[in-house]
Amino acid sequence: MTDAPVTVLTEDASWNLLSSVALGRLVTSFAGEPEIFPVNYVVQGRTVLFRTAEGTKLFSAVANRAVVFEADDHNVEEGWSVIVRGRAQLLKNDADIQQAERAQLLPWTATHKPHYVRISPSEITGRAFKFGPEPDGDLPGHSP
Repeated sequence: MTDAPVTVLTEDASWNLLSSVALGRLVTSFAGEPEIFPVNYVVQGRTVLFRTAEGTKLFSAVANRAVVFEADDHNVEEGWSVIVRGRAQLLKNDADIQQAERAQLLPWTATHKPHYVRISPSEITGRAFKFGPEPDGDLPGHSP
């Protein structure tokens, strides 16, 4: 990462960071209201793969034309955030399910999550942040 307070990441850097953590947030819409679900996931072939059970998360992910997925991480000096916009698809055919099973994505909770969902991206964006004090000086549009 650079010394700039905010850096726009390349697509490759965004995928690399997304691959480095295992917990993200799925954003969908259900009955006209926004929904957000924490999910453990893996990156597989420049897609995001997660498992789920029947319910609102599964229904709203595959019923919507678009979903958003976000993951991030930080330490005391810097952080990053990657956002994937795309379409979620419930994996149904044997070849897709077998490919997903090779990712060895296990549920974190002791619950049965038989469904694999793959988010195929239409866009991925990432930002890296250097933490520090607010710079001195006037902000644009503000008078002292």
